[in-house]
Amino acid sequence: CSTLISAGYSTLTVGSAEEAIVVAKKEKPKAILMDVVMPGQNGFQATRKLHNDPDTADIPVIIVSSKNKASDKVWGLRQGAVGYITKPVSSNQLLEKLRELA
Repeated sequence: CSTLISAGYSTLTVGSAEEAIVVAKKEKPKAILMDVVMPGQNGFQATRKLHNDPDTADIPVIIVSSKNKASDKVWGLRQGAVGYITKPVSSNQLLEKLRELA
């Protein structure tokens, strides 16, 4: 978060996929950085729900995960993510991916 704040971005942090969906509908963020491994629903499921909901379909989701297999990336993009970054993520890599959305 500190990297994003230093670069001028406002951030919101949630603790679960379900909470991410609720907050996305309410706050309408310009982008979502989504982990895959979370309690309850996983990030792939949340990304699919956000992508298929007309209220949130236009919010770009970038998956940021330790899951680094090619099949994970393909699956994430099939769920509606616009990008997939594997951890550990450098500040430059994260900011570059966000700039691509602008």
